[in-house]
Order: sequence, then structure tokens, then C-alpha cells
Amino acid sequence: MVSQSGVPGAGALRETGRLFALGATVLTQMFRRPFQARELVEQFWFIASVTILPTALVSIPFGAVIALQVGSLAQQLGAQSFTGGASVLAVIQQASPIIVALLISGAGGSAICADIGSRTIREEMDAMEVMGVSPIQRLIVPRVLAAMLVAVLLNGLVSVVGVLGGYFFNVILQGGTPGAYLASFSALAQLPDLYISEFKALLFGFIAGVVAAYRGLNPRGGPKGVGDAVNQSVVITFLLLFFVNLVLTAIYLQVVPPKGA
Repeated sequence: MVSQSGVPGAGALRETGRLFALGATVLTQMFRRPFQARELVEQFWFIASVTILPTALVSIPFGAVIALQVGSLAQQLGAQSFTGGASVLAVIQQASPIIVALLISGAGGSAICADIGSRTIREEMDAMEVMGVSPIQRLIVPRVLAAMLVAVLLNGLVSVVGVLGGYFFNVILQGGTPGAYLASFSALAQLPDLYISEFKALLFGFIAGVVAAYRGLNPRGGPKGVGDAVNQSVVITFLLLFFVNLVLTAIYLQVVPPKGA
């Protein structure tokens, strides 16, 4: 990409800087009064209502696929006793926060982007600034907080459903024993695994909310630009989520030693 200044990539770098600036502004505005509690509750209920059922339905095949694949590999290596622990750790550490983040950005984030974008092209944001009201504090902060809270709660739901689905497929379809499944889980899993999962979900919810709000604040080309901004917000969020997940996983594996090490 060549910007108007003639420097390749300058436009993308400028957009990235504005995105990070919006994220920093949202973090600082979270602790300022007046707090928009009613807006937060409404947005929390909306995002939860459009994501709970799809998240639960998606987590079942995810847990099943992981259990079947890990179980098959464990049988080839002669380590069937560790199937439960390996599949559960894969669900909790990796699959659960990613599933939640993708659905939050695809369902809730797209709605946030469309709402903010429609307000922007109607010049409601400019009108709020003229009246001395911060649109970031009034509209964006409650939506980002709602996305973060829903992501944390849904992460617990996906973890439970995914683990139960993996247990069912491992014990029923692959002939595993319930005792070995649970024993391997307790032998390999530890509390930091749950902590990193919830932290990932919280951070992914923040990223999804901020990216959706940023693209909604910067639509191009009128109403058609709002639709393009929604698509761009989902794609950008997906890319950021996978990159951030890679970084967090690498740091976690270096900082937290495996159980029993």
C-alpha cells in the first residue's frame, strides 16, 4: 500500500497507530464518571443473546474433533491414559478462547461496528462532541466492556461443554475409561491453565470491541462504507486474535512450567 505521502505502508501504519490510540483512550475512559451502567447492561444482554446458543453449538464439535484426534494419536503412541488430559488442555487453553473470540467478533462485533458506523454517517458523533459529550465514554466504552464480560462468561461455558463433549466421545466412541480420562486430566492440568484461558478471553473481547468501534468510527463512502467497515472489522479482528493467541501461548509456555516438572 502506497499512501499519499509516497511512503509504502505509511497508510497502514497510520491506521494501526489510530487503532492503538483508540484502545488506549478506551482504557482511560473506563475509569471516568459518569459510568454508563444502563448502556453496559443493554449491550451485555444483546451480545450474550446473540452468541450463547451458537457458542454452545460450536463448542460440541470442537471438543469432539479434538478428543477424537488426540485419542487416535494417543493410541498410535501407546499413551491412551493421557488422552483425557491432553484433549481437555487443548480445549481449555486454545479452542475455548478462540471460539468465543470468533463468535464475539462475528456476531457482537459486527453489530457494534454497524451501530457506531450508522451513527457516524448521520453525524451523531460530531453532534455529541459539540454538546461536550464524549462519544467514546458514552457509546464505545460500554460496548467494549460488554464484549469483555460476555467473552469471559462464554469462555467458561465453552470449556465445560467442550470438556463434556470430549469426555463423551472418548469414553463412548473410542472405548476409553472414565477413570483414566479424569486421572490424566488431574495429572496434567493446573490452575494457571484456567487463568490463561480466561485472560485470553478477556483480552480477545477487548480487541474485538475496539476494532469494531474503530472501523465504525471511520466508515468510507456513506451507507455502503458501513457494510464494508463491518466486513473489515471481522477480518482484522480474526487476524489480530490469532497473532495475539500465538504470542500469549508462547509466553505462557515459557513462564509457567508444566505440572510435575
